[in-house]
Order: sequence, then structure tokens, then C-alpha cells
Amino acid sequence: MAKSSVRYIVNDVDTAVSFYTKQLDFHLDLRPDPTFAILSRGDLQLFLSATSGPGGGSQTLPGGRRPEPGGWNRFVLIVDNLEREVERLRSAGVALRSDVIVGVGGTQILLDDPSGNPVELFEYRK
Repeated sequence: MAKSSVRYIVNDVDTAVSFYTKQLDFHLDLRPDPTFAILSRGDLQLFLSATSGPGGGSQTLPGGRRPEPGGWNRFVLIVDNLEREVERLRSAGVALRSDVIVGVGGTQILLDDPSGNPVELFEYRK
């Protein structure tokens, strides 16, 4: 099966690379320019594009709309022990959007990357 890829627009690629590699166990795969990086975790690739620069992810769209970080769409990382991950992230000063949420399939928490893009950590119901 091919990897799935998600592009996040970030304010600072260096800060985002540091966050995803140190806090969420991503691996840096490619860094061809200061305004772009490709990271991976398992079968998920994360394309990080700066809000400015020569790359396609930062280009102004017809009508003048510019890509920007944030919103509510997100990718989900499956974890074995959500409580432990939440404690670790809080200790590291990571911005959490929510407390632990109990849903129908398990528990989850939303956190923000340094640019305000959401990431969901999810633990299946046991």
C-alpha cells in the first residue's frame, strides 16, 4: 500500500520539523529548501510548506486567497496509551486544544503544532 500524504502550511518550517520529530516521532525524509520539508511516520508522509517562498504550497490562489495554517481538519496518530502521551506532551509544553475526549470508538485529544495546525492522538477503546 502506498503512503498517504498530508500537507500542512506552517509559519516556520524549522520549528515545525523540530516539533514533529521531537514530540511526535516523525522522521525527516527530505529538506530540499528552507521553506519545505517531508517527514514520515509509518505510512504517513507530512509535507510542511512555509507560508511564503518559491514552493507551490505557498502560492496565492486565484482570487487572492493565500494558504495559512490552522483550521480543524487534521490527521490522526494512533497511540497505545493516550494518558501517558498527554502527560509527556504537557511536560514538554505542547499546546493542547482539548482535554481527553471520550468518543464512541475510543479516547482522543487535540493538540496544536507550533503554527496552530491540529493533530489528533487517538487510543482505540479496549
